[in-house]
Amino acid sequence: MSIHPSARVVLRVVIGVCAAVGIALAVDLLLTFDKSGRGTVIAGIDAGNLDAEQVDAVTDRLADRATERVRLRTPSGAATTLPAELGLNLDVEATRARLLEQPRNPLTRIAALFGASRPVEPVVTVERDALDRALDTQRPVLEQAAVEGGVHYVNGTPTADMPAAGKRVARDDATSTLAREWLDGDAIDLPTEDFSPTVSAEVVEETVAGPAARATSAPLTVTGERTTVRIEPARLGEMLRFGPDGNGGLRPVIDQDSARSLLAPRLARTEHRAVDATFSLSTGTPVVVPSRDGTRIDWPATLASMSSAAVDDDPAADRVAEVAYRPVRPRLDTAAAHKLGVREVVSEFTTSDFTSASGENIRLAAAEVDGALVRPGATFSLNTHTGPRGAAQGYVDSTIIDHGRAAKAVGGGISQFATTLYNAAYFAGLEDVDHTEHSYYISRYPEAREATVFEGAIDLAFRNNTRHGIYIETSWDPSSVTVRMWSTKTVEVQSLTGERSAYTDPPSKTLPKGDDCIASSGSRGFTTSNTRVITDARSGAEVSRHTRTVKYDPEPKVTCR
Repeated sequence: MSIHPSARVVLRVVIGVCAAVGIALAVDLLLTFDKSGRGTVIAGIDAGNLDAEQVDAVTDRLADRATERVRLRTPSGAATTLPAELGLNLDVEATRARLLEQPRNPLTRIAALFGASRPVEPVVTVERDALDRALDTQRPVLEQAAVEGGVHYVNGTPTADMPAAGKRVARDDATSTLAREWLDGDAIDLPTEDFSPTVSAEVVEETVAGPAARATSAPLTVTGERTTVRIEPARLGEMLRFGPDGNGGLRPVIDQDSARSLLAPRLARTEHRAVDATFSLSTGTPVVVPSRDGTRIDWPATLASMSSAAVDDDPAADRVAEVAYRPVRPRLDTAAAHKLGVREVVSEFTTSDFTSASGENIRLAAAEVDGALVRPGATFSLNTHTGPRGAAQGYVDSTIIDHGRAAKAVGGGISQFATTLYNAAYFAGLEDVDHTEHSYYISRYPEAREATVFEGAIDLAFRNNTRHGIYIETSWDPSSVTVRMWSTKTVEVQSLTGERSAYTDPPSKTLPKGDDCIASSGSRGFTTSNTRVITDARSGAEVSRHTRTVKYDPEPKVTCR
């Protein structure tokens, strides 16, 4: 069969073109076998026909971009965050290998010879858990929340809150978008999708017509211990709403703050304070006075009871909600009190010789401390225990030491009680946490074994460093005050007073006559010490020995003119 002459011409042309193209491709392959493909573009960067060193420069640029904050956008807003927070990682070596990989499609190579570009994507991985956490954090900015359906009340009438769809980031599509566009250097528009609220419009309408209308159809009665509170429909509507139950429905919710503001004052008498166990000395020895449990209103349970009663669809049921209570345990119950070992006097100290005004202040402070219990390991602070000691608490003007001289102030004389308490703790072998001596020596107190206090500035504190409780008993009469400590005796205490030395003479002061000027003949200052020796009550072995050195200032000679 013969071929037409014109066909032979076309065939020769085709064969020639194919040969030429083949030669061109072969030459191009030889010229670029160790370079990036012609026309390569990666993340907007021209990277065609580059040698290995030039490719490294491109990947370095990509690595720099990988450290920059990522700009995210949605129709709802914009945010910036770090790549690591989004779980984005650039594989530099794999990206370099991809750039140096020659295209295998001959058509792609031919197109590149004529200037066509060939996009190459960086090798990027996305840690989905990290991305989800980051998008959750940015949800208020990047997403539009769905509006859940609900019901609220206006003047006791149920009113529908209709639901509305929201718009959120489409997480799967966002993952591929970030991997593809992260290193382009521009803001990334994240894909979004609509999502529906959990409560439908139909459910809202059914709730308005049914449970919500029924809830305020009549008063609701709340009953506690011997107390009843009636809530009118309009008032109930002020505290009641219907919100999502998590399963596509609506449930009644009573606002706790609103309910408590109405009910708490009226139900307060139905609650009972827990009473700690304590000790009575009426028989001359300590006897445990039992503790009592208390009760408090369990508000979440009470509000749940109110919600249930309000929407009960049983026509025969009373609209009555019972107040729920929870028990409150005392800090010290009867059994624990019995284990404290409060059984005998372990120390006792008495001071006397005070004025009537000081005596009144001492009486008040002693009454505050009487019956105090210091549990093992606990610290007793006189200032903390008594609280404020001012005129409002019944304290009166009496003598204090102010700037090195006698003066008067409300609460004066309390230091005598502090000294009495300090010595009782001293001879009980308790740990001295904080105490301060008077600035000059007062002869009715033991040298270097006394204490002063001043509200808010100077305290007396000691720690119960024994295994037993310490029960403090105080007694007062117009001429003396006594502090006894009851516990289990484990130590003996000896007090050794040092010699006086380094005497100083008193200065003289002249002050205007008046209530604040108290004349004094003065006294010399000196330095002395006290050593406390503690021994084991059973074996007599020495447990500790501590010496405290005290420098007393001279009491000034004061003349009132």
